[in-house]
Amino acid sequence: MIHRLQEIIDLCEREGMALHEYFLKTEAEESGETEEEVLQHMEQNLSVMERAALQGIEGVKSRSGMTGGDAKLLAEYLQSGNALSGSIYTRAMVYATAVNEVNAAMGVICATPTAGSSGTLPGVLFAIRNHLNMSRRDQINFLITAAGCGIVIGNQASISGAEGGCQAEVGSAAAISAAATVEICGGTPNQSGHALAIALKNLLGLACDPVAGLVEVPCIKRNTAGVVIALSSAEMSLAGVKSRIPVDEVIDTMGKIGRMLPPALRETALGGLATTETGLKMTKQLEETGYIDVESISAQKV
Repeated sequence: MIHRLQEIIDLCEREGMALHEYFLKTEAEESGETEEEVLQHMEQNLSVMERAALQGIEGVKSRSGMTGGDAKLLAEYLQSGNALSGSIYTRAMVYATAVNEVNAAMGVICATPTAGSSGTLPGVLFAIRNHLNMSRRDQINFLITAAGCGIVIGNQASISGAEGGCQAEVGSAAAISAAATVEICGGTPNQSGHALAIALKNLLGLACDPVAGLVEVPCIKRNTAGVVIALSSAEMSLAGVKSRIPVDEVIDTMGKIGRMLPPALRETALGGLATTETGLKMTKQLEETGYIDVESISAQKV
């Protein structure tokens, strides 16, 4: 597969090919599977995402006690009709939170592109699929486009929080979701590239600073915010807004920034929110008791 996204985009524009068509063909060639087998794998991934989203909305609690139940609260808020950002954006927040809470509760999720960023992509997809009357194949094509873009980002920069900070995880997830959204809305490959660049630009420099070393705080809510960046970036691109910095330069920059981040901000829990007063209280309580009582934590001393 070509490792520069703009080269892939240019090829698709010349050949009149959609990004998902290129990525499906390439995956089949490189994996040795038929295109139908690749589609079947994506169908399985989609089913896993759907089950996780439903489970999270019903309400789950992480084993640490630190997170859980927020997706249910957001779903109830959506049903109240008071959502300021509209049903699609709020619904995306519900699904993103739900999937990541299931991940924190040791449930089964699909890494998109990582477990810590597993809520952003399904959050976007499940929020728009009914609005756009997407068929099952449309949804699978969405996943193929996102996955292909994710492979490019991983090869060109990183998708690992330990290597590149949260910009490499939630940043990449928002970026590939934006690109796939543009394509499913009828945008061109070039517009998908602009959407990816816009989304990733707005998350550059984001630290990976998990409290107590767990993929819960602030990871879950970063996915919740990630869907908003993904959708707004897609809408900007569909409106004709372009990224002034080319997409591959944005991806390269994310990789460079990741290498510049100190180890304390790359998944070690040695900096950022993990070392706040409350973060340290949570860590201490977890180490001493094996569980975090969030309600009582504010009354404790470090």
